[in-house]
Amino acid sequence: MKENDKLKEIIKLGSVINTVQDLDILLERILFETRKIAGADAGTIYIKNRENLIFTHAQNDTLSARLPKGKKLIYSSFSLPITQKSLSGYAAMTGETLVEQDVYSIQGKPYGFDRSFDEKASYRTKSVMTIPLKNERDDILGVMQIINPKNSNEAITVFSEEDMLYVNHFAGMASMVIQKAQMTRALILRMIQMAELRDPKETGAHVNRVASYSVEMYELWAKHHGKSAEEIQENRDTLRMAAMLHDIGKVAISDLILKKPARFSREEFEIMKSHTYQGAKIFIDAQSKIDETARDVALTHHENWDGTGYPGRIDLATGLPLEKDFEGNPLPLKGDEIPLFGRITALADVYDALSSRRVYKESWAEKEVFKEITELSGRKFDPEIVEIFFECIDVIKSIREKYPEAE
Repeated sequence: MKENDKLKEIIKLGSVINTVQDLDILLERILFETRKIAGADAGTIYIKNRENLIFTHAQNDTLSARLPKGKKLIYSSFSLPITQKSLSGYAAMTGETLVEQDVYSIQGKPYGFDRSFDEKASYRTKSVMTIPLKNERDDILGVMQIINPKNSNEAITVFSEEDMLYVNHFAGMASMVIQKAQMTRALILRMIQMAELRDPKETGAHVNRVASYSVEMYELWAKHHGKSAEEIQENRDTLRMAAMLHDIGKVAISDLILKKPARFSREEFEIMKSHTYQGAKIFIDAQSKIDETARDVALTHHENWDGTGYPGRIDLATGLPLEKDFEGNPLPLKGDEIPLFGRITALADVYDALSSRRVYKESWAEKEVFKEITELSGRKFDPEIVEIFFECIDVIKSIREKYPEAE
């Protein structure tokens, strides 16, 4: 590709990533596109949190190719102190882009390379470019590494000066988008904190887990159904943000009900059920697809596959029934009448609730959680979504480790 054509492609990529609004989806996309610019086999992203770098995303084509079809690489979450001892720490401290053409041969420098991952994974890291991600004030947002560029014959080669130029240019654009996405995430978490003040179950860790589980299940569902890569990418972005807000309507429920330690009375349960449409009403005048998705998820994540859920067919503005059953209650949605994202979030929410310790209960054993979900298949949950849940359970369990509850 000619130099002008490559610059045009990078500028185009800047416009593409600017449309992604969720932070996690954005970081994943930035890492993928940066690797593509340099033809890199692998890469990682760390986000700065005080004096540490938090590992958030990793991609590795070689290791992915060793997995069974449809499976994803599982990485453990960890943090690195920002010191001169590691490539990433040094880049975060100095703001310099580092290029090491063979990290096993680093000598005479303050930083080194830890081979432990390579040894466990039977992988050989050779060339590494480490790029600090900075905002317009040169504050460090995080660090990105891309690893082992390959030539047209799939042989590992070295990074060129041109690679460094293009990657740094794209990283500069990406950093601005990351900052915007961090602000959006912070705004959503502040909304969640309002709900958390009312209901201690609604923690930031809980909603991040539910949203991440939902995205994994949707992606697998979409691939089974032959959806295009573009549609999957767009829906992952909107679903992740919407699923975080699934219980935002609890801000409208009285503390006397939300924090009641005993079983609800019939009247109290009816009030509690209103959190679905109270949350959906926040997005009644939808301005974007994210608003539409958040409205649908908030409204329908308590509908049941067998038609026994709530709130049913109601007028969103008033909460009154649009269609009634023989007792005069709103007629519930059933089966495929329930929006897909509501069906997915329902399972994600129940799995996390059962698996998590709360002040009023202990977490369930994994075996018991899986048994409950299996027994509710076809009753509370879409049977196909249950199958998909178990198909990607390794990834889902790794998400639990990524977003632990605060001590």
